[in-house]
Amino acid sequence: MFETYDVVVVGGGHAGCEAAVAASNLGARVLLITLNMQTIGQMSCNPAMGGVAKGQIVREIDALHGRSAIVTDHTAIQFRMLNRSKGPAMWSPRAQNDRMQFALFWRKSLEEIPLIDFWQDMVVGIVVKGDRVTGVRTRLGYEIPARAVILTTGTFMNGIIHIGEKQFGGGRMGESASKGITEQLIDLGFEAGRMKTGTPPRVDGRTLDYSQMEIQPGDEPPSKFSYLDTPVVQDQLPCHITYTNPEVHAILRKGFDRSPMFCGRIKGPGPRYCPSIEDKIERFAERDRHQLFIEPEGRNTVEVYVNGFSTSLPEDIQYEALKKIPGFERVKMFRPGYAIEYDYFPPYQLYHTLETRTIHHLYFAGQINGTTGYEEAACQGLVAGINAVLKLRDEEPFVLRRDEAYIGVLIDDLINKGTKEPYRMFTSRAEFRMLLRQDNADLRLTPYVEKLGMRNIERRIALLREKQKTIEQVERFVSEYSVAPEQVNRMLVEIGSTPLSQKIKLVTLLRRPKVDFRLLRQCIPQLDAFLSQLKEEYVQAAEIKMKYAGYIEREKLMAEKLQRLENVRIPPHIDYSRIHGLSAEAIEKLSAIRPQSIGQASRISGVSPSDVSVLLVYLGR
Repeated sequence: MFETYDVVVVGGGHAGCEAAVAASNLGARVLLITLNMQTIGQMSCNPAMGGVAKGQIVREIDALHGRSAIVTDHTAIQFRMLNRSKGPAMWSPRAQNDRMQFALFWRKSLEEIPLIDFWQDMVVGIVVKGDRVTGVRTRLGYEIPARAVILTTGTFMNGIIHIGEKQFGGGRMGESASKGITEQLIDLGFEAGRMKTGTPPRVDGRTLDYSQMEIQPGDEPPSKFSYLDTPVVQDQLPCHITYTNPEVHAILRKGFDRSPMFCGRIKGPGPRYCPSIEDKIERFAERDRHQLFIEPEGRNTVEVYVNGFSTSLPEDIQYEALKKIPGFERVKMFRPGYAIEYDYFPPYQLYHTLETRTIHHLYFAGQINGTTGYEEAACQGLVAGINAVLKLRDEEPFVLRRDEAYIGVLIDDLINKGTKEPYRMFTSRAEFRMLLRQDNADLRLTPYVEKLGMRNIERRIALLREKQKTIEQVERFVSEYSVAPEQVNRMLVEIGSTPLSQKIKLVTLLRRPKVDFRLLRQCIPQLDAFLSQLKEEYVQAAEIKMKYAGYIEREKLMAEKLQRLENVRIPPHIDYSRIHGLSAEAIEKLSAIRPQSIGQASRISGVSPSDVSVLLVYLGR
């Protein structure tokens, strides 16, 4: 019944969808197996993509010919660029999405790819011969042959849902948990653990009084995620902001004795940076209110997502507390919030390609690796899909460095540092934030798409060339144009900057604090006439590149120094216990992770600079 597929992807969430697309982009025959064809690309938690650092990841996925940004742009109901008051390294795009349209567009997008087949079933195990995976087994009794397998199981492996004192099996509300894979992988020598995540109640927007809340509109004009010709959102829907209060907190505390988190029924750690509401009021007892974002679920539904109120308290407590929030006095609840516990596999058991060290041609991506978030999952799926095909072709693996992409930071952190709680990306995790901006992801990464020989990239490459050419034109103009004092001194005085005493090059003036193209165009008609002919997005990228050239060059030099350590390779079968001078912790960590270079070894938690020096001496460097 089934042919031998190049790649079988298990799971139809964000990681699975991107894995299937990436493998098919390289010409592989793919089978996507999911428990429910109706929930492909489902937004299980909040109806939004992007955010701080996450938005950069979505743009990186797009630059690598993934689909998340395209789906987001086609189904957006609001767009905002976060952190605009800070430097461009911190700017992070975020979109609210129509939840139902998002999943529908993802499925339609996948079904339009002839190389992807689908099968609705539960995978209960993998087929292994020797140390290589050769297929999967399903609950319906099929053994489906595959040359590579990517597990993107999300929260479904032995998932348990908690609401107060109630608990039952499930990978998501209304969907059954997946069983069998964890037990088999443990038998094969893998280490497994448990993690927890949660989601807030959904409520009826018709019963909310928005006049008591702060309105949060989208940007005007709005932007978008994809570098391709996707639509810009029209007729944006607003979100709203309201707050909890001491009365809400008092009601929630009444349910603490029935809380699965406080009573010990939940064993796995939850995401520290996205805590439940009961965790917030316990950890931050001195605060008398917490902010809530009220997010519409779509254009054609009254369902509303209460962002910031994630909880696993009993549903009667949830409902009673909600009614004391300003604007929620008449609220009706569609479904309660809940917590979910699930299995994951500590990611030090993987290579940077996301292939497992124990079983060849088996890849893990998404929450199975201990991450949280659609964006973090999607980028792992993309990397796993690319590397699965490259390994089948005996080609060089695709591994992004920390100075090349947030995706590289994420995977490097997972492999070298592991995670004892759900891992979420932040800009603070990246040491090269100025290089890894949201505006230049295509310049950084799209050349890889061409090098890898992906399909249907003609338009993407043409747009990249257009952007590169435009940036060069702007740089040339700004570097050659001389600005006279009488043109700009009035503006400089108004912003508190020193007036000019003689002509200087425009690029020198641009690098001053508070000076930007917006102000300069008002003073210099020639500049305004020139820039008006060009695409605004490209002009902004050129401005950032020139204005922050000093910071960018400094980070490049730092990255080059660190890259020298990456070039010092470590033999794969080295016996660390025989190296005199290494600490006991370093021996343990190095033996478990088996770093491939001194650079990687230096980033492993527990490996000190003195341990790195010992290694360098041992290797004769």
